[in-house]
Amino acid sequence: MDLVEGFQHFPQYLRPIEQAALLAAIQDVLAVAPPFTPTMPHTGKPLSVAMSNCGPLGWVTDKERGYRYQATHPVTGAAWPAMPAQLVTLWDDLAKYAAPPQACLINIYRGAAKMGQHQDKDEADFDAPVLSVSLGDDAVFALGGLKRTDQRNRLLLCSGDVMLLSGAARLAFHGIDRLKPGTSLLVPGGGRINLTLRRVTQPGT
Repeated sequence: MDLVEGFQHFPQYLRPIEQAALLAAIQDVLAVAPPFTPTMPHTGKPLSVAMSNCGPLGWVTDKERGYRYQATHPVTGAAWPAMPAQLVTLWDDLAKYAAPPQACLINIYRGAAKMGQHQDKDEADFDAPVLSVSLGDDAVFALGGLKRTDQRNRLLLCSGDVMLLSGAARLAFHGIDRLKPGTSLLVPGGGRINLTLRRVTQPGT
């Protein structure tokens, strides 16, 4: 499979016991920062995933103000909970970047939820990689190139898999085509939780 330079896939990087510990930490986050339904800019169309965040900043979107990072939950107005130490360690081990992550976007997929092809480009420094962790049901991941029309390659993401988008792959189009329900018992009630770690500002700012 001819993938974009800078894309790395680490299958089963987290052992089952580590997945369970991370899920427990994320459930604690969600108890403080409950999932919300994001909407598309301009149209107000709801996304099929529920979202939350942890870390100093969180990624949000709505009809009125569009895509952005902010320090508070859009519904409760409270500051985002701290990022679990396990995620910070994962970033230190794999990202090889001079500054810590500032945002962890929590996407919750259930049923027919999916994520359309998009680029991660709301950050100030594209030298910082994007690190993604999969928990729960398998998902079909589609990775394209730097143009939306580029050919897409597909691979299966399983619970415990970690991905890194750096270099040319940092701005590659990517998304989730569909879930494979019932392929994991990790998440109560089924479904998939994806954790996306990003550095939002340049180091020193």
